[in-house]
Amino acid sequence: MTRYTLKYATPQAWIDTVLNDFDAFLIDHAAAEKKASGMAVSMLSHYPDKAKLVEAMSDLAIEEMVHFRDVVKLIHQRGLMLAADTKDEYINAFRQLMRKGTDVYFLDRLLVGSIVEARGCERFGLIAEALPAGDLKKFYLAITESERRHDDLFLTLAYEYFQPEQIEPRLQELLNAEADIMKTLPILAQLH
Repeated sequence: MTRYTLKYATPQAWIDTVLNDFDAFLIDHAAAEKKASGMAVSMLSHYPDKAKLVEAMSDLAIEEMVHFRDVVKLIHQRGLMLAADTKDEYINAFRQLMRKGTDVYFLDRLLVGSIVEARGCERFGLIAEALPAGDLKKFYLAITESERRHDDLFLTLAYEYFQPEQIEPRLQELLNAEADIMKTLPILAQLH
């Protein structure tokens, strides 16, 4: 399995923006975890004949909901409330790149899932590094490790169901596209 590196590094300005409005970031983080759990349920629902995927997505859906619950606790401890979900421009831009056709769409879902998780890993890691010592820092260090496992999970599933020659060129295309998407997004106190 080929490991990869994201082709766009999150700038310091994003870290500064998050740290200056951490409450908004927490609310967005909760929404991202809830949507990730829903995506995992969607995957296992659409591909019930793929046993390894069903088992992996079942576990992922539960883990993401645990993260959601944990972030909600942080939000409530700060005297905040959840907000209505908003559209995620990053995810929506990625969806526009997904090809039509049963097999290629499935491959794209797996590769996009891996890249989204890799971006989450990078960004949560940056936040963990920037936070002062304490429970919040420990929480984000743990979330970073979890996201790292998730990007590996999606990539492993891609190699389970597809050949390397199908995966690797498309992965590079999507990594380049993800970098372009990241360059165009405004810097906000949001995960993406």
